[in-house]
Amino acid sequence: MRIGMVATRIAGVDGVTFETAKWEHVLERMGHEVRLLGGEVDALRPNARLVPAMHFAHPPAARVTAAAFDPDSDPDAVRTEIDRLATQLVPVIENWIESQRIELIIVENAWAIPMQLPLAVALRRIVEVGGMPAIGHHHDYWWERARFASCIVPDVLEAVFPPDLPNVRHVSINSLAARELRRRRSIASAVVPNVFDFSAGRPRPHPAVRRRLRHELGMGERGLLVVQPTRVVPRKGIELAIDLVGRLRDRHAVLLITSPAGDEGLEYLVELERVAESHGVNLQYAADRFAPDLEGKPLRPAHSLHDAYLAADLVTYPSLYEGYGNALVEAIFYGRPLLVNRYSVYEADIRPLGFKFVEIDGAITPSTVREVRRILVDAPYRRRVARHNFAIGERHLSYEVLQRRLARWIRKLTP
Repeated sequence: MRIGMVATRIAGVDGVTFETAKWEHVLERMGHEVRLLGGEVDALRPNARLVPAMHFAHPPAARVTAAAFDPDSDPDAVRTEIDRLATQLVPVIENWIESQRIELIIVENAWAIPMQLPLAVALRRIVEVGGMPAIGHHHDYWWERARFASCIVPDVLEAVFPPDLPNVRHVSINSLAARELRRRRSIASAVVPNVFDFSAGRPRPHPAVRRRLRHELGMGERGLLVVQPTRVVPRKGIELAIDLVGRLRDRHAVLLITSPAGDEGLEYLVELERVAESHGVNLQYAADRFAPDLEGKPLRPAHSLHDAYLAADLVTYPSLYEGYGNALVEAIFYGRPLLVNRYSVYEADIRPLGFKFVEIDGAITPSTVREVRRILVDAPYRRRVARHNFAIGERHLSYEVLQRRLARWIRKLTP
């Protein structure tokens, strides 16, 4: 089939972009042809079409979306502007569908989190009127974000986030979200976690990559390299990673942040820099050094996240909330020791699988420090933990799991 994947952004190192690329890879492995459509797309993607008006930062869309959550705005004016912008997008998207001969659409998060209201409305109209089969891949819903709690056009949220249509199959990335979608909207959704290509086998150590990255960070052979492989937004809990590194008392240690700040402003990054200074921690924000891993060939001189994992002594993942946990799955694949905060989805969907991590409950304790030191010092124990975690990931979080489910949904949607 010709399958189209649509999102506001298919670029950079955010979780939606990563999972979109994984679904794209699996679909192509199944023999389908995949085409991409987004408001931002990575360079060198010949199968992608760029439509800047679909981006959540496109000024007219950003203004009306902000107004929709501003109690001082006029609801009728907001509805009129959403309709106007959606009407402009419909023929653009329809032209792409026709020219690319798309037979199935996968909507990546644009029907879940209301960051681009006109796009969501336009996609619903197209799918509803044309009857095209669609899959809504929902990474985080609007009710999971405090800033979307109050909306002056709740009818738009009810109709589009997500749309309840007979030709649309819904996918949530965790069981809590699926349960809440059913409670709020009486809409059923399959649960598909974040996945990784475990069939590639456990990656081997790469001393040259480790040396090169440490050199660029001003490190020698001494000192821990602790990697925080997430964007810089408050829900990532990065201050807990700073606290841990400070308590490890390694004056040569570096805490490396690989992914960008800015999606929710730069205030949090400034605060983290202040906290790191007060803890005596060498915090290095190096998002400019890390490009998306495009089939293992990032644009040089940038590194890929692959390099960061290979070089890491420890990965920190102290998130307060996650839809699932891309960096967690990646750390499992690369066999890195992992510190994880017991956020709600972790407790519900990941912890029961039996992984072995250093766990915290919202705070770094002396016990946490002892556990981290043990896994860093005891190499045989560290290798046993890595093998154990990889085996569980291979069984529950692999491309093969995703492929089986995609095949089943496509059969049901396209008899």
